[in-house]
Amino acid sequence: MPELAFEDLTPGRTFDLGTVTIDRDEMIAFARRFDPQPFHLVEQAGKESIFGQLAASGWFTSSLWMRAYVDHVLTRATALGSPGGEEISWPVPVFAGDELAASLEILEARRSRSRPEMGLVKLGARMHRGETVVYRATFTGMFGVREP
Repeated sequence: MPELAFEDLTPGRTFDLGTVTIDRDEMIAFARRFDPQPFHLVEQAGKESIFGQLAASGWFTSSLWMRAYVDHVLTRATALGSPGGEEISWPVPVFAGDELAASLEILEARRSRSRPEMGLVKLGARMHRGETVVYRATFTGMFGVREP
């Protein structure tokens, strides 16, 4: 049995998911493949944009958070997937060299009425650069229970 099950994911619990430093080459490679807007790809376009410099795609930032979530929580949990989310935002841009801290907060948890072997957990995702939130999302995770 994995270390973390539905019963361990109680509202108010938080998880430190570690830090990541934004690598310029990875940031550009991701943008080239998945979000090829000029201000994510070309230095000069970034300087001329609202961001004032080359900026990471928000989807890249989301992917970095997801990797941290997998590494620090999901690999230790009875994770069963996710039916989706309610919120995602990138309130300020992320740049090459930024060090971001990732975290997870358990917002709500309830046992599934139709599938008693599973719990539904509302999760709050965050990434910070210092005190500044650069990414936030709210979504639901499905987790197996220890005692069906």
